[in-house]
Amino acid sequence: MKAVLMTAAGSPEVLQVQEVPNPAVPVGNTELLVRLVAAGINPIDTKLRSRGTFYPDRTPTILGCDGAGIVEAVGASVQRFRPGDEVYFCYGGLGAHQGNYAEYTVVDERFVARKPASISFAEAAAAPLVLITAWEALYERGRLEPGERVLIHAGAGGVGHVAIQLAKLKGATVSTTVGSEEKADFVKQLGADHVIFYKQTDFVQAALDWTNGEGVDLAFDTVGGETFHKTFPAVRVYGDIVTILEPDANTVWKTARQRNLRIGLELMLTPALLGLEESLQHHAEILEQCATWIDESKLKIHVSHKFPLKEAAKAHQLIESGSVTGKIVLLISDD
Repeated sequence: MKAVLMTAAGSPEVLQVQEVPNPAVPVGNTELLVRLVAAGINPIDTKLRSRGTFYPDRTPTILGCDGAGIVEAVGASVQRFRPGDEVYFCYGGLGAHQGNYAEYTVVDERFVARKPASISFAEAAAAPLVLITAWEALYERGRLEPGERVLIHAGAGGVGHVAIQLAKLKGATVSTTVGSEEKADFVKQLGADHVIFYKQTDFVQAALDWTNGEGVDLAFDTVGGETFHKTFPAVRVYGDIVTILEPDANTVWKTARQRNLRIGLELMLTPALLGLEESLQHHAEILEQCATWIDESKLKIHVSHKFPLKEAAKAHQLIESGSVTGKIVLLISDD
């Protein structure tokens, strides 16, 4: 099969299309052989490519956590799927297990969800990591409740654009930061109630004005760096802030402590890194629920760019530019 191999840590040019052996057909277990149609591109992919994977002794490796495709064969113990079923999932790509920049992969049925019927494989492949991240950050780390006010940073981004929609589905009121009029129009179409142009406006003051000086109930940081600790005064006393980035060593915690904020750290890769199979099954359950919402037209996945498999390096260059709206996808076959 054709696959994009990461031959070493480094620039996007280390991603090379090569012929590699097909995965073994599952026999006597709960695994699925999936013919991949599309693979999502995420910032974690570029970080692993530039710094090295979590398992550097296993290079060369195939990156790509997100995949969507068609079940080709099933193990003897598989209960939920059969050949021909369309699926999507977030599995592999961290160095230990094959990722999805390839024509085929093998994944346990417990970690797979049925692809939403109403969207393309490209849209489905773009969805898993960002949906799970936003779901866990808002619903589990942030304990979002109906009627609460939420500040979501970078609402036009991959995680941000689904976070806006998940917050609205929960019954929250949403404010979000963007960098352009085009992105403002985009997030308003997703349901954002209040838009902050962070390049021209102090987002903290804007959030306080929006909440009559009280602060938001929950802030969701998808940017990191200074944005994380600068957000502390925008959150109400005893409120929540969740970040998907590791707090900087120079983070000033004084305001967070004074306001008695509850700090949430969200890393949806934890189950894969620690081998937590029940949590990986929970991820599949999240994707099943989101698939229902997608097919009910309550949730949308925005794909801004599509690249053929052989142009994975160009896709990495684009996502590293930092100006992408929505998601980027690799197209592996024509289905």
